[in-house]
Amino acid sequence: MPLVPSRRAVLGRRATFLLPALLASPAIAADLPRRVPPGTRLVAADQNQALQTMMQASGEHGRLAATVNYANFLGGPAILEAFRAGALDLGIVGNTPPIQAHAAGERIPIIAARTSTEPDYKFAVRPGLTVATLKDFAGKRIAYAEGTGRQPFVLRALQLAGLTRRDVRLVPLRVSDFPDAVRGGQVDLAPLNEPHFSRYLAQWADRGASALPADQHADLPRRLSYLYASGRALDDSAKAAALRDFVIRWIAASRWSKARPEEWVQAYYVRLQNLRPEDGRAIEASEGEYRFPALSTLIAPHQSTIDLIHAAGDIPRRLDAREEFDLRFDAVIAEHAA
Repeated sequence: MPLVPSRRAVLGRRATFLLPALLASPAIAADLPRRVPPGTRLVAADQNQALQTMMQASGEHGRLAATVNYANFLGGPAILEAFRAGALDLGIVGNTPPIQAHAAGERIPIIAARTSTEPDYKFAVRPGLTVATLKDFAGKRIAYAEGTGRQPFVLRALQLAGLTRRDVRLVPLRVSDFPDAVRGGQVDLAPLNEPHFSRYLAQWADRGASALPADQHADLPRRLSYLYASGRALDDSAKAAALRDFVIRWIAASRWSKARPEEWVQAYYVRLQNLRPEDGRAIEASEGEYRFPALSTLIAPHQSTIDLIHAAGDIPRRLDAREEFDLRFDAVIAEHAA
């Protein structure tokens, strides 16, 4: 299984060339444009085809004012590279990719967020091993992916256990390799999201697959999804208006998935992911309730995540979380998420 080299050296070189535009993010007092001219197009980064499926199954995709195409990725680093290549206008990611983009000197501001009452990931344990508490992580091999939401999730777990990265072995892997690594015993623990977590436990139960107990996840970070957008797209009045419209439709589609859970389960977990309906329902229920907070309320917790990653030595300098949000979208969120 190929390993992913650390991005610290690359980020360190880029961090000294932070774009002036990053420090002068869009004026928060200005209104977003609203008119989406005919022919406006957006390319959105998706993960596990969840965004596209939700938008289409809810009917919100058909209500979009712009033509939106979806490109599927697995993990924030691949999405960041596509942004850097100019191939994307927006993407859905966890809490870490905006930090990595900032550290690399890329202007990709956060334009909306969705939180959940449930943990961001769950720790799968390799077959034949039992891990009862976070303190049992000491001496274990843990799958690790810089630039993804799994990075601060693992670091926070170590912090809660009173451990440091020196007390464990962090194994750098691509996110797509996490399930195979824990199944094959190449790592002892891997933070997995759905449907990979439930699929692992179901398919490998006869070989002793297990997980960190649910109560040990209680203080770990809650699920957080960010929509972030290219600075170039935000500087284009047509695309900025289309992004405003996309945020509105994304909030509506997310709410639809909770209001019509059976339809969502059938569309995504059963037809696309090939899970049994009962497994899909269990996963959907485990995702908790959604909230769409004002971006201004997320600055402090986001700063805490930045500081955690910086303290671990994974970014070369402390960043200012305020520079990673386009607060013009708070008015849109307040109007449509109330």
